[in-house]
Amino acid sequence: MDERNISAAERTIGYLLRLPYERLSERVYGALAAQGFPDIRPAHSAVFRHIAGSGSRVSDLAERARMTKQSMAYLVEALASAGYVAATPDPADGRAKLVRLTRRGRAVSETLVRLSREAEEELAARLPPGRMAALRRLLGELAEVLERS
Repeated sequence: MDERNISAAERTIGYLLRLPYERLSERVYGALAAQGFPDIRPAHSAVFRHIAGSGSRVSDLAERARMTKQSMAYLVEALASAGYVAATPDPADGRAKLVRLTRRGRAVSETLVRLSREAEEELAARLPPGRMAALRRLLGELAEVLERS
C-alpha cells in the first residue's frame, strides 16, 4: 500500500514546490537557532516575510500572509515580547498598530536571508551545473506572471 498522499503520489506542482520549500525551511530555521535566535520558529516567517521596511499594520500583515488578524496579532505580540518587533500606534490611524522590526528583528531577517542563500548553494551543488540557475529563471518567470494577475 502506498503511504504517500495524493499530491506526492501524483507529483503535483504544489508538491513539487512545497517539498523543496519545506526542506529549505527546516534547514534554515534549524540553523537559525545556532546563530543565536533559538526562539524563532517557522510560523514567525509570516511576519518576517511580509513586513515592510518602514513598518506594516497588523491587518496588512495578516492579509499578505493570508491569515486572520487575530493569528497575526498573536505572532506580533510574541515577537514584540522577545524584542524582535515594536508595535506602536499608526500615526495615520491611531486605532491601528504599526509593526516595525527592531535591531534584533533586522538581524534575524538578515540571518534568514543569508542562511537561505547558503542552503540554496548547497542544493545547487547537488544538481548538475547550471540547473539551479535554470530553476531560478523559471520560478522568476512564474512569479512575474503571478504578480501581474
